[in-house]
Amino acid sequence: MALHISAASMILLAITASASSASINQEDYAADEGDQTSSNDNLIFDDYRGKGCVDDSGFVYKLQERFFPGHSNCPCVCTEDGPVCDQPECPKIHPKCTKVEHNGCCPECKEVKNFCEYHGKSYKILEEFKPSPCEWCRCEPSNEVHCVVADCAVPECVNPVYEPEQCCPVCKNGPNCFAGTTIIPAGIEVKVDDCNICHCHNGDWWKPAQCSKRECHGKPNL
Repeated sequence: MALHISAASMILLAITASASSASINQEDYAADEGDQTSSNDNLIFDDYRGKGCVDDSGFVYKLQERFFPGHSNCPCVCTEDGPVCDQPECPKIHPKCTKVEHNGCCPECKEVKNFCEYHGKSYKILEEFKPSPCEWCRCEPSNEVHCVVADCAVPECVNPVYEPEQCCPVCKNGPNCFAGTTIIPAGIEVKVDDCNICHCHNGDWWKPAQCSKRECHGKPNL
């Protein structure tokens, strides 16, 4: 019986030792896997400080190498302290610029507006034009339109007319004035009825005519 108990104890000890050995091997394997993961992380996230520069896309440049970062057209130089990029003072873009290119470090104006716009139409620089019979305009080098409006004199008649393509009214029948409701020519006396003779005021065409009564068919004036 004593020998049987000793054999059973030995079997129990062997099972315990086997379990302990398996537990130890599993922990060692986990530790090795952790070391492998840590090693892979170091390869992915390498440190290039003092060795090179990395742009936005992950491309690596050597020290003193010149490159253009993806977000800018200005060149950079890779240094031990990191990229050093040009930051020039770019000239101002002309306010009349109609085409701007961004191929270089600074934006560049490729086309300046060289015409004027007036009432929906375009005119060349220094071009003269008449948008209406009374306006004279010119397209200035500043791309602005300057106009002069005709100052018409007061017509010397009471019935002026506007001719096509003419700005100011004209007196087609010459100077005249009103004698009552009748228009009479200036410079002469006009008998407007049996009793009245009228004439226009010199120079004052807008004033009514000056009239004087005469004998009416042999009848004395009343």
